Amino acid sequence: MLEAISSLKGYAIEASDGSIGAVDDFLFDDQTWRIRWLVVDTGTWLTGRQVLVHPSAIKRADDEGRAFAVRLTKAQVEQSPDILQDQPVSRQMQSQLYDYYGWDPIWGGPAGAMAAPLSTPPYLGLDFTREAAKVDAAAHEGDPHLRSIAEVTGYRIHATDGEIGHVENFFIHSTAWGIAYLMVDTRNWWPGKHVLMSPRAVKEIDWSERHIQLNVTRDKVKASPPWDPAALMDQPTMQRLHAHYGWPD
Repeated sequence: MLEAISSLKGYAIEASDGSIGAVDDFLFDDQTWRIRWLVVDTGTWLTGRQVLVHPSAIKRADDEGRAFAVRLTKAQVEQSPDILQDQPVSRQMQSQLYDYYGWDPIWGGPAGAMAAPLSTPPYLGLDFTREAAKVDAAAHEGDPHLRSIAEVTGYRIHATDGEIGHVENFFIHSTAWGIAYLMVDTRNWWPGKHVLMSPRAVKEIDWSERHIQLNVTRDKVKASPPWDPAALMDQPTMQRLHAHYGWPD
């Protein structure tokens, strides 16, 4: 099932013995395009503190009640390693969290991973082991492949022959937590239209200039099958979209 990631922001995180806060952001791996962490604002319970929750800790989703039930206790979360607000999340910090909770750093990959040739240098991404991560990590060095959904939303999107719009949203597979599509608002180029782009269409991301380069032309985008949000789960429609761009199903 596909979910617009914007709709998941604000979901309550329910531990086995009470609420620990609400989802404030998501961090994804820019090589595999998988959500690696939910950033949880603990509100007045742990004032001024944010915690990271791995998707594998989610036991079930309550869409009506806008909540995720997680396999954690409030005491576990309270005693977990701190992350610094407004500071990059280091590989060492992630390693500590994997060890503390017993989470698997390769959950969700590499079998379904979709590597893309981005501008950052290659790294093992989700395939790193806990011990390798500890050796490689500096205490305060941010993971160069960990990106914020909130940060990337709004990035300009460039086809091979010009700009087509900006990132408005992301659609994820709700079970594997992989990013399936970037939703692009084309209002300044093709008024009234939104288009979906697979991560497979991403050629490069320029983080300093805040733009994403695609491997398709503007004409290819304009000739793509029309997208209706109501038909998002319609398999024939999505198959036509993939066939048009040559993306695997």
